[in-house]
Amino acid sequence: ITVAELLIAVEDFDNFTADNDPYAEHDFGVIKLSGDTFFWKFDYYDLDLQMHSPDPTDTNVTTRVLTIMLADEY
Repeated sequence: ITVAELLIAVEDFDNFTADNDPYAEHDFGVIKLSGDTFFWKFDYYDLDLQMHSPDPTDTNVTTRVLTIMLADEY
């Protein structure tokens, strides 16, 4: 599995439901590739990456960070 394959899978993910996305933020998902299960999550930080963004919808004050990890490492 390559980083590009993982990023494409995250980009293509659209299986959001009330169970896995209760706040309709579309910032977490589970994908399966080549027999491995991965969790992905977007977090929203201030521009200095010191604390949460004061307004995650405003790109002028927000840095988005994507984390992808093997589910069995959680």
